Amino acid sequence: MNDGYENPEHDEHHRYDDENDEYDEHGAEPVAEGGQDQVRTFPALPPAVRGQGFAGTWWGRTWIKALEDTALDGEQLRKGRGQARAGAVGAVSVRPGRITAVVRDGDGTGQRCDVLLTELTDTAWNRFTEMAVDRAGHIAALLDREMPPHLVEDAATAGVELLPGIGDLEPECGCGAWDLCPHTAALCYEVARLLDRDPFVLLLMRGRGERRLLDELQRRSVARAAEATAGVTADDGGRTAGVRADEAFAAGRRLPALPAPPPLPGEPGQPPALDTEDAPAPGIDPDALEFLAADAAARAHRLLAEALAPGYEPQPSEIGLTFDQDAVRIAASVPGPVITGRLAAGTGRQRAELESAVRAWHAGGPAALAVLEGEPAPSPETLDRAAAALAAAWDESDRPRLRAAGKGRWTVVGAEAQLRVGDDGRWWPYRRERGRWSPCGPADHDPASALAQALGEQD
Repeated sequence: MNDGYENPEHDEHHRYDDENDEYDEHGAEPVAEGGQDQVRTFPALPPAVRGQGFAGTWWGRTWIKALEDTALDGEQLRKGRGQARAGAVGAVSVRPGRITAVVRDGDGTGQRCDVLLTELTDTAWNRFTEMAVDRAGHIAALLDREMPPHLVEDAATAGVELLPGIGDLEPECGCGAWDLCPHTAALCYEVARLLDRDPFVLLLMRGRGERRLLDELQRRSVARAAEATAGVTADDGGRTAGVRADEAFAAGRRLPALPAPPPLPGEPGQPPALDTEDAPAPGIDPDALEFLAADAAARAHRLLAEALAPGYEPQPSEIGLTFDQDAVRIAASVPGPVITGRLAAGTGRQRAELESAVRAWHAGGPAALAVLEGEPAPSPETLDRAAAALAAAWDESDRPRLRAAGKGRWTVVGAEAQLRVGDDGRWWPYRRERGRWSPCGPADHDPASALAQALGEQD
């Protein structure tokens, strides 16, 4: 069974065979100039998750907006969304100016659907590549399979409209509908999911495949670099002439000020999708790699936000965490049963042990985790200072009954509360839950205040 077909050009020679779910090969035409880079076929996606939008990226949502603003009948859109969510859209074939797929109705009947989008002219593509080469960030974004707003805005300034607008999507369907129908609507919603993963799908529809576009960008970048260095002279030693460092520093006050840094992005960047048709190499888990990439992007975004905030002061770095510490950090930053279960298994912890470790991390990071798991143990000097602090923390009449429960640990007699001291002399409040001691708040330099937190949890 084949839910798509390789050469989806719509003409009278194509005969749809409903029984075999494919198109007659006599209608196939040669692949357009550029080879296989000009035709891409994506396997059918699984049914969409209910309660989630079809697009998460802004460019995917812009595609859907163009679709919904074009539609004359909202009921056709509603039916199309339902078919797309149910997984009725087969393999999607994308080529310049056209996307094609077979969409099945509830009775199993398949309809061939096409959606057309005007290709950009060679002149427009020349303007686009020149604009992209002028800004290295645009090339980096394309290599990361992103289409940031400033790239699209700069392209529009150059007279190149990448994303479709109202009326730019032209539907054609074998069901005979003259306008958007549920089948072509379902195809458009499915394409939004593809665009989320790879904006090169849109660029191919506009007339340039990924390889061809990147080759053009590389060629122009090399040519631009050659032009920039063509007038540079060399000194007698054969080295490229330049400016001495001491002269550059001496002229610093006469040079214009550096521009202001760019604004902080609203959210972390999206990692590349690693879900491909090819099986991963042995020992490689694509889901885990995507998760770690997203985690790294989120950490970088957070650190940048902190650095740009008023009154910023450098904070202790998380670099140098052990394997177990980093696993707890990840579990604390991305809660969820799947992640927690995998991290617990990977670190040899029971799920309840990892949950306690996460609570400790929220209370005080690596220092709190060390106190929970008993490493490192307080030094003799710390324990001597702790005993003196306990003796001075309460009046004789108010002093709680404390029983030593191990090195650096004191349990309140008659209460499910405990104090622990770290090697830095700070006190950590604990309480017993389901037979396990767990941290219940941040550290305090005063044991009485820390114990009040532990006892307050029981009120």
